[in-house]
Amino acid sequence: MRLNEVEFTDSKPVEGYGPGFFRIGGEVIEGAALTGPTGTGPWGGYADMAALLALVGQVDVLFLGTGGEIAHIPAAVRDPLEAAGVGVEVMSSPSAARTYNVLLSEGRRIALAVLPV
Repeated sequence: MRLNEVEFTDSKPVEGYGPGFFRIGGEVIEGAALTGPTGTGPWGGYADMAALLALVGQVDVLFLGTGGEIAHIPAAVRDPLEAAGVGVEVMSSPSAARTYNVLLSEGRRIALAVLPV
């Protein structure tokens, strides 16, 4: 078996999370977070559509973490992204973070928006 070290390019992996925070690429972000090829930082939640729409053309899939449990997202969030060609995968924030890290290590064009657990 051959093991390869994973190199993350522009995007940063999720290194940890806890009640109310995420650690992404060595940076602790309190509250909701957004990371992808455009950078990493706080996210304003479902009302912050401008940050999500800035990903159009840069990612193929957005993993959207809904907190500790999976929940439906508003159509006002999903519909504009899908209309612009961005796939939206909704899951709990822990699952979204793990899935994001795996696909990021494969070099996929993805982003992650997560609400705190």
